[in-house]
Amino acid sequence: MVSAERPASSRTRTRVVWSRVRHVAWDWNGTLFDDAWLCVEIMDRLLRRHGLPGLTPRRYADIFDFPVREYYRRLGWDAVAAPFEKVGADFMREYERRRLECRLRRGARAAVAGLARRGIGQTVISAYREDTLRELLRHFGLDRWMEGIVGGSDIYAAGKLERALSWFRRAGWRGPEVVVIGDTTHDAAIARAMGAQCRLVCAGHQSRARLAMTGYPVITSLRELGLWMRR
Repeated sequence: MVSAERPASSRTRTRVVWSRVRHVAWDWNGTLFDDAWLCVEIMDRLLRRHGLPGLTPRRYADIFDFPVREYYRRLGWDAVAAPFEKVGADFMREYERRRLECRLRRGARAAVAGLARRGIGQTVISAYREDTLRELLRHFGLDRWMEGIVGGSDIYAAGKLERALSWFRRAGWRGPEVVVIGDTTHDAAIARAMGAQCRLVCAGHQSRARLAMTGYPVITSLRELGLWMRR
């Protein structure tokens, strides 16, 4: 895993100049899709069922990470006879059953539509399995604004760095022309590897303190995108 949890630098604090931006690379889970609460609820029940300490939103935000296998280890699953593949499958089975209980993050649709009106291209790059990612984007009517949808090939969310870099090379973008908008340090690592700009949303999957350590600006609402673009 590429780490992005490091002290801020003057380079990462650079203000986004929207007139120079040509593309936005969105994360999905937590950024456009408000699902952190469901992830906590499902995992809490699985942990308690196996006699492990439960999970609170605060603890989740402090330990969730990519690859997800490492997050499971931090939860204590390596201490019980429950292989990551089985627990991961149990989690995703329940997540898929309940995913439509979640909604788009407030301001998500307006942010995506606003970027489209400005002629800025958009792609979703996610560790979430690509076929189900496409289904959800269609369900919420966001697919029509996306030039690309890049997801994973399985349910285990190992990360998305290599797929993101492959997309970046194929698209031929120059780093500063792209803004990565995500909600984890993994998104920050991807932006840094691309040489892209980045904004991080504090959306529940990771704590604000962890996001701030990347050096990239952290916001609490996608409504702030409109404020950035008017500056």
